[in-house]
Amino acid sequence: MLEALLEMFPKADIYTHVYNPKAISPLINSRRVFTSRINRLPFAKKLYQLYMPLMPNALVDFNLQQYDLVISSEAGPAKGVVPNPNAYHICYCHSPMRYLWDMYHEYFKNTNPFVKFFMKRMIPSLRIWDITSANMVDRFITNSNYVAKRIRRIYNREAEVVYGPAPIEPLLNVERKPSDFYLFFGQITSYKRVDIAIEACIKSGRKLVVAGAGAKKKNINKYGKSALVRYIGRVTDEEAAVLFSQAKALLYPGIEDLGLVPIEANAAGCPVIAYRDGGALETVKENVTGLFFNEQTPESLIGAMDYFEQNEVTYSNREVFNNHVRQFSKKSFIERVYRVLEERKRS
Repeated sequence: MLEALLEMFPKADIYTHVYNPKAISPLINSRRVFTSRINRLPFAKKLYQLYMPLMPNALVDFNLQQYDLVISSEAGPAKGVVPNPNAYHICYCHSPMRYLWDMYHEYFKNTNPFVKFFMKRMIPSLRIWDITSANMVDRFITNSNYVAKRIRRIYNREAEVVYGPAPIEPLLNVERKPSDFYLFFGQITSYKRVDIAIEACIKSGRKLVVAGAGAKKKNINKYGKSALVRYIGRVTDEEAAVLFSQAKALLYPGIEDLGLVPIEANAAGCPVIAYRDGGALETVKENVTGLFFNEQTPESLIGAMDYFEQNEVTYSNREVFNNHVRQFSKKSFIERVYRVLEERKRS
């Protein structure tokens, strides 16, 4: 998304808490990048998340008085910057900070006692700052209706949905060669519910490939051991395209704000079987590019896989898949952002 915005605004500068040039694209490295004091702290480039409580105050390092337009991109503290009084501040909010709000208890449960000590003491003041800083934004845009509802509930602000940009272009012409396995793709974290996909396939005698960061046997053997399940780690974009082209369908049992993986799978012509909640309701077109199951249980997913296999031919129209995912393309994203800016000029 940052690269798309930089294409739109060739003279834009970048302000960020932490900057690691070695991990960033040439396009981003070609711009002027200003960092806050967080960038000078020990191990900030790897452990920046631990410095989150210091980030609201560090935003005062940024002098934005020379800019007429400020676009903040955040799922953490970024919208609290102070532009000049005549500037227009758009916040692309990927999500209100989940460790402050709806996923606080899960983050708290899964962290160590040292972090828990500070969370108990700092979260209340961070919540106050988060709500207050929302008043410094002229207009919110976000990635899904699911997140827009959360923004309305937490900040009492309306947010326009601007999808994308998803990297669909390299996948649109991938040839589909469905094999005999289902696919779970993505970082292995508890809320993505890989356990449901594994248990459903083991119980129903179906093959499953689990791919992505953390997808190693030592990390997820606790979810079930079976010759039906094959684990592979991180994959390249080319390897991911092959997996999407060969999988019978992508299994998506978690709840995401939007979720790029179903979009990428559909771009490659791969149907998606998703839990009926979250961003999947917007990224998957029911009974066209995929279908839903209604409970986060292996049994509900098995029922959906049974239905899918009985109606598999329904999900094979590649042109329909391609037309569906184009709303999430970089081109569509840029057009929508320009439209937001044009509305500002007319107001």
